[in-house]
Amino acid sequence: MRIISWAYKKLFLLENKLFTDHLTRILLREYKAQVVGEPGERAVEYAFMFKHLSKIYPSKVLDVGPGQSAFPSLLAYCGFHVTAVDKKTGYWKEPLQNRHFYVIEDDITNPQVKERYDVITCVSTLEHIPDHLLAVKGMFSLLNPGGHLALTAPYNEGRYVTNVYALPEAGYGQDYPFVCQVFSRKEIDAWLRENHATVVDQEYWDVFTGALWTFGKYHTPKESSRHEPHHLTCILFQKNLKSYCNDRARDIPLS
Repeated sequence: MRIISWAYKKLFLLENKLFTDHLTRILLREYKAQVVGEPGERAVEYAFMFKHLSKIYPSKVLDVGPGQSAFPSLLAYCGFHVTAVDKKTGYWKEPLQNRHFYVIEDDITNPQVKERYDVITCVSTLEHIPDHLLAVKGMFSLLNPGGHLALTAPYNEGRYVTNVYALPEAGYGQDYPFVCQVFSRKEIDAWLRENHATVVDQEYWDVFTGALWTFGKYHTPKESSRHEPHHLTCILFQKNLKSYCNDRARDIPLS
């Protein structure tokens, strides 16, 4: 038994060394390939998420559509119990690999996850899901009563665009295999109405020199308002506990 235990230990150490050496080479290559430029919008998006997570301090968090990002790993490092889901086919040309965190393959428009969560985060993902109404419904269905949904997306207060990449003024995205929607107040109102929710907080950010997302030149994000030029929004919704209870009461047959 001691010989077998020693062999397993040696095998584990060898496997760990091979993995560490391989990962180190990948990280070094990415470190050298960094391009100096304008800081991206992820800084303000993550700041919004952590601002509210640090107030709510949820027991369980679901991150929807992390892609290859380290965001769910950051949440777990902060002590939150995290589950991450992503549709690994369709959006991605090749099978999705996230080396930072284990990501479950699932379609949020028809989620197979059975758990319920206190907070769901969705960072710059919803705009790439054509049926946004079904996606938002899927996320709210996985929230506990009174739970919160925090999401970020391209936004224009008065104008919805089904795919901003397809517009002549788009600065990029014409060759991308997925759409990029620009949401408006009309879509937010529909999400609230269909899911018995309220808006707890909403931020607006000016990111481009043009009128819509990708239009003009990109610049460092500047906080704005609904009445001033803006291209990105960060929103915190809350599932209405009272409406949920009323719906449940109507489902209970009278004796």
